[in-house]
Amino acid sequence: MIQLNDTHPSVSVAELMRILIDEYKIDWDTAWNTTCKTFSYTNHTLLPEALEKWSVGLFAYLIPRVLEIIYEINHRFLNEVKRNFPGDEGKLSRMSIIDEAGEKYVRMANLACAGSSAINGVAALHTELLKQQVLHDWVEMFPQRFHNVTNGVTPRRFIVLSNPGLSKLITESIGDKWPARLDELRKLEPFADDASFREQFRKVKLENKRILATLIKERTGITVDPSSMYDIQVKRIHEYKRQHLNVLNIITRYLRIKQNPGIDIAPRTFIFGGKAAPGYHVAKLMIKLINSVGDVVNNDPDVNGRLKVVFFPDFNVTNAQHIYPAADLSEQISTAGKEASGTGNMKFSMNGALTIGTLDGANVEIREEVGDENFFLFGLTAAQVEESKRNQYDPHFIYDHNAELHDVINMINAGHFSKGDCNLFKPITDNLLWHDPYMLMADYPLYTACQDLVAETWKNTSEWNRMAVLNVARMGKFSSDRSIQEYCEKIWKVKPFRMK
Repeated sequence: MIQLNDTHPSVSVAELMRILIDEYKIDWDTAWNTTCKTFSYTNHTLLPEALEKWSVGLFAYLIPRVLEIIYEINHRFLNEVKRNFPGDEGKLSRMSIIDEAGEKYVRMANLACAGSSAINGVAALHTELLKQQVLHDWVEMFPQRFHNVTNGVTPRRFIVLSNPGLSKLITESIGDKWPARLDELRKLEPFADDASFREQFRKVKLENKRILATLIKERTGITVDPSSMYDIQVKRIHEYKRQHLNVLNIITRYLRIKQNPGIDIAPRTFIFGGKAAPGYHVAKLMIKLINSVGDVVNNDPDVNGRLKVVFFPDFNVTNAQHIYPAADLSEQISTAGKEASGTGNMKFSMNGALTIGTLDGANVEIREEVGDENFFLFGLTAAQVEESKRNQYDPHFIYDHNAELHDVINMINAGHFSKGDCNLFKPITDNLLWHDPYMLMADYPLYTACQDLVAETWKNTSEWNRMAVLNVARMGKFSSDRSIQEYCEKIWKVKPFRMK
């Protein structure tokens, strides 16, 4: 089997056909049957820009023979569609591998779907949305091809290697089988009510936070307090992941301090990390906004260290191994229906962070596993997002009728975080006020209210640590071992065998 990991390698379908037909002289039908049995396709996103389309002209220039084969695949495939759905011209157009609306393109997702024996999403919600929306035509034609395999991560790297203190504590408490059998973590549940264990757990977390504080000081020059709540959002910078919603909340808390300097606010360190695509101007502007807000908040004497904002540079797997173990709060705040799965959400919870998040991607399943009461839920559901858009959602109305949001947006537009430049961040604020495709304004009051609940819960150290221990104990489902087992059973149809 060859697994197509999203649409990037989809050209492999046509290339295998070329090898079988041109080099091995196999007839078309046998070659196509072999090809379809060879490939499976995993879809990792619902976003239109990630469902790649490659120019026919590029194919013709670089690999003309492969293009000929793609045209033949498409011709034969569309004849099959006609037989199954006679007279449905719309379906023919949508399922065609060649997009002929203007300049011709090869639709790489359609090529992958046509040439694969199995198609899967990477979280239960993602797979359902994939079947209902993006690949609905394909489900109607090939219902037996569709499966769900929720993502997983390896506990050997993301707990054992990156969090030796927690690993030692777990092993001393429940034995050493858990890294290979993550369901064993369920044995930790009784320890959530053990005051002595919670104290040991707290000390491990505090040491991890001290290590990260040292790295932050070395790499950014910013001093952070390890006893403060580490509120962390590290992931690719994108509007749908809504780092700017996080920033709106930071400014909200900053404004509350400015309006009442004596207000009781539990100290919190907001840590961001991630990279933006080279040509993604708004994402780069979001990074600038995070750093600019940090420059103001971190140096305002009224704040007096109660809030700190850090953008951790060069986020990658190596750096992440210091970040996940140190997190108290995991920000998983994408617009519902946009995130396929996420794996950072899993890594944070495995290391004892509580999650504030929407019902998006694997958040849905994480919440089911850890328990509703151990997850900070906010925001519109995927269905509510779609309904709001159908009902002509008006973000400016929310701005006009929410005093805190009104003040936050005005503060950005007044140049408070851009040294008086009132235009620097207008591409962000104008988009929020007049378009808001990712529903920040709708979710803002729900998010800030949920963050208030987070702050209150944090004050009860014993309760917070009990919830954190339960998060670790209930994350067994999200091991990559389980994911691979499901690929073996559902997709690859292979069975284990014992090496002699």
